[in-house]
Amino acid sequence: MLTNSIRYRDWLLIGVMAVGAACGMIYEYLIAHYAGRILGSVDTAIFSMIGIMVVSMGIGAFYSRTIKCPYTGFALLEILIALIGGISVLIMAGLFSMAYVLPFQLQHSFGIDDSVWMQGGPVFILQKIAQATPYITGLILGTLIGMEIPFIARIRDEIYTEKLINNVGTVYGADYIGAGFGAAIWVFICLQLPIILSAAYTALLNVVLGMIFLIHFREHIKSFKWLAGINICVALLLISVAYNGVSWMNAMNNMLYEDQVVYSNNTRYQNLVITERIASASKPSIIKLYINGNLQFSSNDESLYHGMLVTPTLLASARHQNILIIGGGDGLAARDLFQYGVEKITLIDLDPDMVQLFQGRQPDAAGWLNERLLKLNKNSLNDDRLEIVYGDAFKIIEIFAAEERSFDAIIVDLPDPNHPDLNKLYSDYFYAKLSLLLSADGAMTVQSTSPYHSKKAFISIGKTMAHTGLSVDQYHTNIPSFGEWGWSIATKRGLNPLARLNKLDGPISSSVSIEQIKAAFVFGSGFYKELNEININYLGEPVMYNYHAEGWRIEKGIYYSE
Repeated sequence: MLTNSIRYRDWLLIGVMAVGAACGMIYEYLIAHYAGRILGSVDTAIFSMIGIMVVSMGIGAFYSRTIKCPYTGFALLEILIALIGGISVLIMAGLFSMAYVLPFQLQHSFGIDDSVWMQGGPVFILQKIAQATPYITGLILGTLIGMEIPFIARIRDEIYTEKLINNVGTVYGADYIGAGFGAAIWVFICLQLPIILSAAYTALLNVVLGMIFLIHFREHIKSFKWLAGINICVALLLISVAYNGVSWMNAMNNMLYEDQVVYSNNTRYQNLVITERIASASKPSIIKLYINGNLQFSSNDESLYHGMLVTPTLLASARHQNILIIGGGDGLAARDLFQYGVEKITLIDLDPDMVQLFQGRQPDAAGWLNERLLKLNKNSLNDDRLEIVYGDAFKIIEIFAAEERSFDAIIVDLPDPNHPDLNKLYSDYFYAKLSLLLSADGAMTVQSTSPYHSKKAFISIGKTMAHTGLSVDQYHTNIPSFGEWGWSIATKRGLNPLARLNKLDGPISSSVSIEQIKAAFVFGSGFYKELNEININYLGEPVMYNYHAEGWRIEKGIYYSE
């Protein structure tokens, strides 16, 4: 006959299994998410991490047979999972910072000229170790997590003093349901928190599980006091991580930037960093914005970038009353548009924190920085003529198209397609929807990455736009902070963009001249030689993302001249 004590302990084990599975799922997402952020390849990191952890869980399940006492084994297991899971992000951030900051420190310590770039030998090995650390961590954690189910199953058999018929189904059921709750917690709670807090809180939950298990099964556990003491020490360590982790992470991440970091924020959607450099006593300091580690603008030459983005678009458009900006949450494109007397601007941006920062409304930004940003964008984001729409541009454009809205000109100022989620915003489907919104005599310009450092991606953007029926021209110029950079401009009816611009002459109200703009459309004679071999970026295909990754990450931005 089953006693209440047996039933209680059994339900306790099932609950521990479910909560442990939830923690395991959070660790899996957490490591994959952070690995994608530091390695720059989210899809590869996520899919690789899932595969590694599934295989390692199988290894852990096999290895659990070698542990004689499942009680002691499970108690120690929860301590190890909590410790490794709780500090894994700190370890990854620390190694990554060391691997990429160490070369600069060695250069300065030994007086090596900056023209000599230290990246071979031990530095190369250290960088490879840093890049492999997320996967090694996933392998270790997966092995440990895989041991949980066999231990719980063995303990249940011992509690009932018999081989349970439905033991496997019960344990796996608790595991699957718990993992489902873990996935939900990750999406709805953990993604809203700094990643180090998500890791620390999840690990603390593992510590609590371990303590509950220790207390209820202490008569079966060898070295109970020793394990309880370790549990308490790990808990104190994790509390310290939860309390100080954000500042530690910011300090390590900030080491990766050459200039002084004056603002850092992990929003729900991205990591925002602003740096400052005092280059000249007679000129303002240089402000730079980085999103997920990628430079977005530098205050010393951003007027050239935005001049080349905005001016050709307006010159090729018949009217300037109603303009759509996609991206541009820094307000710099809007600033230039208002200089032309635009009556209304609709700006679509995913991240409210980004826009609020450049509206001077982020409470965690220093007062002087708020003033500097407002001066830089001339307070354009607080202008009554500007309508801000927050959300995914892909979905919002669908709504605008259904509402049959129309714009005199469209400016697409999105980050490069360096993430699978951005790939759809460079697709034929997206450009076709934008074409529906563009007035017949208007023009549309798309930021199109570097024509030299990522040539295939650049050409594919223009070719994809043309595939939707638009008349497309491409142009480029040198932005000192970026190198050679490019844009694609399109018209819907009538003359193509370059033909419209060629009809203009004389001075214009911009940081760029009409002669400079016309010259920007000139490429080398063999530049488009591979045009027929470049693929169109259809919706659902990662063509643009792959081209961009090939140019920047695989080929390191190398350009082969003819």
